[in-house]
Amino acid sequence: MAIKVTMPRLSDTMTEGTVATWLKKVGDKISEGDILAEIETDKATMEFESFNEGTLLHIGIQAGETAPVDSLLAIIGKEGEDISALLAGGDAPAAEAPKADAPAAEAKTETAAPAKAATELPKGVVVVTMPRLSDTMTEGTVATWLKKVGDAVAEGDILAEIETDKATMEFESFNAGTLLYIGIQEGNTAPVDSLLAIIGPAGTDISGIAENYTAGGAAPASAPAAEETKAAPAAEKAPEAVNNTSDGRILASPLAKKIASDKGIQLNQVKGSGENGRIVKSDIENFTPSAQAQPAAAATSTAPKAETAAPAAPKVFVPAGEVFTEEIKNSQMRKIIAKRLAESLFTAPHYNLVIEVSMDEAMQARAAINSVPDTKVSFNDMVIKACALALKKHPKINSTWKEDAIIINHHVNIGVAVAVEDGLVVPVLRFTDAMSLSQIGGSVRDLAGRAKNKKLGPQEMEGSTFTVSNLGMFGITEFNSIINQPNSAILSVGAIVEKPVVKNGQIVVGNTMMLSLACDHRTIDGATGAQFLQTLKQYIESPVTMLA
Repeated sequence: MAIKVTMPRLSDTMTEGTVATWLKKVGDKISEGDILAEIETDKATMEFESFNEGTLLHIGIQAGETAPVDSLLAIIGKEGEDISALLAGGDAPAAEAPKADAPAAEAKTETAAPAKAATELPKGVVVVTMPRLSDTMTEGTVATWLKKVGDAVAEGDILAEIETDKATMEFESFNAGTLLYIGIQEGNTAPVDSLLAIIGPAGTDISGIAENYTAGGAAPASAPAAEETKAAPAAEKAPEAVNNTSDGRILASPLAKKIASDKGIQLNQVKGSGENGRIVKSDIENFTPSAQAQPAAAATSTAPKAETAAPAAPKVFVPAGEVFTEEIKNSQMRKIIAKRLAESLFTAPHYNLVIEVSMDEAMQARAAINSVPDTKVSFNDMVIKACALALKKHPKINSTWKEDAIIINHHVNIGVAVAVEDGLVVPVLRFTDAMSLSQIGGSVRDLAGRAKNKKLGPQEMEGSTFTVSNLGMFGITEFNSIINQPNSAILSVGAIVEKPVVKNGQIVVGNTMMLSLACDHRTIDGATGAQFLQTLKQYIESPVTMLA
């Protein structure tokens, strides 16, 4: 008997959810525990597992669409089972009920193009809109098209790389056919649900579709001639994706990435069997580390050579005495950074507390730790560990302001500010207090590396309760940061400086470091912040206490 699957309540404050990605399509076999979809809540993007087995007979909420909790999400049952009675029961949208027996491509068309409700689409034609790839995304920028007009598209093919407010992510096609139209060219930005592309049978006449969709409020469309001309460079880039390691891009399905992460498998060691070398679930399940060790090593050894071979960017010649300006278009990341930091500074009453910490014992402890083979710990790792322990003793620092209450977080998730080309991202170390120094070091290096390559998922940048920002490696001795809301505090870490200090009444050479704590005065009083810094100082100056 067919079973209705409804939009789940994945958090205590969730009233509606957005389907970020479907990992199954109509007709697929479903087992208990299979990941059906990734759903964006008001707090994070979460994987939604099936508690039933059978065949996926119907999808009620398409990727990128938002619906209230308990709305019809999907129907699972026996293959070929009649579900018209369930669809007519009122849980599904009224427009879908008459379409219960229509082909899947036509059903997707109805939900993908609400602005064209009054216009009939040719049979098999699907309007693809700008997807909502993160819970805070309101618009997206097309970084790269991996398909050009006229290319054949299969379900699961990567259509484009889309830059959101948090990362650059691969966008997969949920439809098969030919790419007939591109609505947003490379480098252009458009709101969520704008016309991104049109897919359908080769040779289909789509004249008027883009214009009618634009008239409904979507982003402006380009002429077909311009599409083919501008899409050509993207077509030249597409073959790069054939090799998963030559240019740093690793193509893999979301499910493959999850399984690889669970098994501790490095994706750059796996040979993909999908289109353009894309890694799929079966590649991860059949992966044998010993068989891939040599190719992985070879790929690693060639990567630095590729970087050194890259030509240097040409310098702009500016004649003496002439006014010269350059306009750089703001990226999505830069726009969001500006918006969030302005909101934080102008809504949270900031104040800063500064303390000087002796680093002599920390330097000796780090040298001893790093003398152990295959162990690498930085001073920043030691600061993060000390913060995690100090936050457990001073939970008010680990808090969030709400209009009607202060939320005290008794779990410690520390965000680590990482500078990237377009601005700043803050990947999160979850349950940092339970991690060892070496685990913190390895996790920070992994997250920072993937952040700079724009390979972080949105869920890896959500849920922080405290933030650490370190500019010491640039020689900055002291600075103040803006709080990363909804956190109540952020720690700014300066450089270690060798200078004369007084010890036991004698002037000697010592090493010190300045720490500045920016606090939200709505949640943290001055004395509370000062006590936290005193505890933090004790841990850093006596690293052995962090091992107790």
